[in-house]
Amino acid sequence: MSTATTELRRFLTITGQRFETGQSAPEMFSPAVDKAWHELLGTPAYEALCLETAGQPIRHVANNGHGPIAWVAAYEEAYGPLPEIWFTDADGTVDQDAVARYRETHAVAAEWDCGPAGGDGDDVAPDQDDIPSDQPETARR
Repeated sequence: MSTATTELRRFLTITGQRFETGQSAPEMFSPAVDKAWHELLGTPAYEALCLETAGQPIRHVANNGHGPIAWVAAYEEAYGPLPEIWFTDADGTVDQDAVARYRETHAVAAEWDCGPAGGDGDDVAPDQDDIPSDQPETARR
């Protein structure tokens, strides 16, 4: 299992915990982990992964934002410090400045363009390539 897939499993676990306690959805700020998420979306393996980790179907939805990442402390409590994959773009380049800031402060501020939502999984957001180009950019995320 790749590091990105391991981190996706952890992210979905935290998602399920947050939803169970009425908290907001965690922010998906890692392009590398999101890439692994897109590779699994719509597959039977993804459905099984959601039930195993989050206890419910988890949809992938557009959700643009920026600011503090609210779930870092819960992650650290469960798994230890965030690994570098969380600060890695989809092409594999690590943002060393972001890693250094995180290691110094144990806080993360970042941008994100998608996130999880609870539901039956029937309306999982398709990959950008599957949406016609005449749709608004936010619909293609």
